[in-house]
Amino acid sequence: MRIAHVLYSRGFAGSERSTAESCLAQCADHDVLLVIRRDHRDRGGASILDHLDARVQVVEVTAHWRAQYRLQRELTAWRPDIVHAHLRRATRLLAGCTLDAARVATLHLRINGPQFLQMDGLVCISPWQLDTIPAEYQGLKIMIRNSLLPHPRIDAARRVALRAELGADANTWLVGGVGRLARSKGWDILIRAFRDAQLPGARLAILGEGRERARLARLARGLNVALPGFRAQVKDYYQAFDLFVCPSRSEPMGRVIMEALDAGTPVIASDAKGPKEILAEYPGELVPIGDVRALAAALQRAASAPRERLSVDLSAHHLERVSQEMLKFYRDVIRNRNQQRAATSAASSE
Repeated sequence: MRIAHVLYSRGFAGSERSTAESCLAQCADHDVLLVIRRDHRDRGGASILDHLDARVQVVEVTAHWRAQYRLQRELTAWRPDIVHAHLRRATRLLAGCTLDAARVATLHLRINGPQFLQMDGLVCISPWQLDTIPAEYQGLKIMIRNSLLPHPRIDAARRVALRAELGADANTWLVGGVGRLARSKGWDILIRAFRDAQLPGARLAILGEGRERARLARLARGLNVALPGFRAQVKDYYQAFDLFVCPSRSEPMGRVIMEALDAGTPVIASDAKGPKEILAEYPGELVPIGDVRALAAALQRAASAPRERLSVDLSAHHLERVSQEMLKFYRDVIRNRNQQRAATSAASSE
């Protein structure tokens, strides 16, 4: 197949990682194009381009001026069999294009615009999203687990070096968080809970960048808290943490939780929809969204427990399996679209 992906976000977080992994899995046996905005790097310099195989063809287009025209032009010239949009802006622009190709979108978040219902197929990454798709939707829908590319184990020297970089030695109980510094991620809740827990010898490190940095830095002042910024090799750092916390106010899936479990790191998460579904299947503790007191108590319980590394079977999320499910869905969407077109053509000729 000729598969085009469209992504108009900046930086490199969960949605970008998921898109990159799809491209990497598909380019081995198919022609793959990725359309991205020219200003795809965030303030810290992070970009999806740093995580792609050379076999993935990349086209950079303007994100605003005549954006839909330029997307239409690139896709028409490349002639894909299917176009896969990621996040709202890409889906909106794709919905406005006139193409022979079938169109699908992943609900990395939720249906937050009518453009999603104009797609020929919708991919949900959590079961709860299926229930949000209106009954009148005419396309195909499916729940496909978010992909996980298992990460190699780092050696002891690398772990020591990463912990030292974050201000932790062998005796420090290191609590970690990974994600955009955005209000929806709930880092302010975690910092307050860490403060209230008053854990001797503990340190909190939150890896990521975003518009909340200044506010979080003020909140963390005087505490044993680090905001070291974005890390390209962030998956290594999960193995340096003694505990991972995902305190999100909203989280449709929670890829970071899967990455922490893959690293063998115990997890505490808010009971947002995505984390709640993950930790119903895998080990971890849930606390109510936004409840600083409950999170502080959970941190105290975790700190008093023996340090341990987990061994969790996450094979259902492994990239190879997820990619095969996605490719089958592409074929089903293309077949369904062709059948609908044939039926429409036959009806109009009567």
